[in-house]
Amino acid sequence: MTVREGSLEAPTRHPVAWRLPDFYDEAKLLAELERIFGICHGCRRCVNLCTAFPTLFDLVDASATLEVDGVEKSQFWKVVDQCYLCDMCYMTKCPYVPPHPWNVDFPHVMLRAKAVKFRKGEVKLRDRLLSSTDAIGRLAAIPVVAQVVNAVNRNGAARALLEKAIGVHSERKLPPYSPGTFRGQVAASRSHETRNGERTPGKVAVFSTCYVNYNEPGIGHDLLAVLDHNEIPYVIVEKEACCGMPKLELGDLQGVERLKTVNVPRLVKLASEGYGILTAVPSCTLMFKSELPLLFPDDAEVKAVSEAMFDPFEYFVLRKRDGLLKTDFKNPLGKVSYHVPCHSRVQNMGQKTRETLQFVPGTTLNTVERCSGHDGTWGVKSEYYENSMKIGRPVFRQMAGNEPDYISSDCPIAARHIEQGMGETRAKKAHPLSLLRIAYGI
Repeated sequence: MTVREGSLEAPTRHPVAWRLPDFYDEAKLLAELERIFGICHGCRRCVNLCTAFPTLFDLVDASATLEVDGVEKSQFWKVVDQCYLCDMCYMTKCPYVPPHPWNVDFPHVMLRAKAVKFRKGEVKLRDRLLSSTDAIGRLAAIPVVAQVVNAVNRNGAARALLEKAIGVHSERKLPPYSPGTFRGQVAASRSHETRNGERTPGKVAVFSTCYVNYNEPGIGHDLLAVLDHNEIPYVIVEKEACCGMPKLELGDLQGVERLKTVNVPRLVKLASEGYGILTAVPSCTLMFKSELPLLFPDDAEVKAVSEAMFDPFEYFVLRKRDGLLKTDFKNPLGKVSYHVPCHSRVQNMGQKTRETLQFVPGTTLNTVERCSGHDGTWGVKSEYYENSMKIGRPVFRQMAGNEPDYISSDCPIAARHIEQGMGETRAKKAHPLSLLRIAYGI
């Protein structure tokens, strides 16, 4: 094999052909896994990204041939189970991604394997429950119920029983449920006069996300406060459903489609009315920006929503370039250790959160650009908890390096994971939107 010329071209993503019968043909899947695993074994650049690649390389090194052909194909599933679809191998490491003729898309072949596994029914009840964020949230965020759930989650004996019953690790610190949802706490809209001549959308629609709605509504309130301060009119998206990322990670592509049919018609209407669409969770932004267009490449409404979708800090930096973002900051933030989540990095927008926080006088940023290892529900599960903490150790160490006043990540789950991994620290955990609100003094 020879490396092609032009290997520095930007990666190109092919649509996921999940509707074709061959996609679910297990023999053809295993053949493609063997092909890609063989290339990965010959390269090994991704060995330090996660535990999927060390698992693969250990299988090869223990085989009779010391090649992928010596590994029993039934063992390939061990690699699949270690992958949490962060996309970092594709976006930052692999030299053989399309348009290279070897066409290595490790995350998408993992997604295909997970979809085959899901279709075969080889998915635990726990995994189905954890991916049903709306159903769990609607129940757990009811007043009184929320307090009971939170108390149970903090109780060691109850958590030990929970781990035994469904396999949620007893030591994993879980996010609390709010007794009132974000959507239930806010008015539907705020209106200001929209300026003419803006290159960025002068009004936005806020997709609240399951996490902000049910777990940390304060993050949503902080976003609205920043929008109000900058006189940016907004509406709250009505009757939204989960973005579909937990179902995608499970391989439940039909479940992703069901959620898409709920969300996209409402979002495309807002996009057609000139709204930019913001979400405060990178996974949700990525889902609408990239994942849905790859699953539904011929859907014009999905494309329109994708083009209207912004990370909040991506939007703020664009407003700054238009001369429309206020910089009347009243409070310094001191030393901030800021973690860039994988699902922000793969949006290919640069470090817009870091850029925005650097506008705040009296603020020193320690930026850590490495996977924290939690990834959605993966790090919650008993069989992956230790690996998630292992992957996160370099991040925990780097985040503590400057003895920060704040630790922060755009992904609130990653931030909670980092806080747990750092142990006792004087630093406060705060979402970047919360930091921006503190800096404005609003």
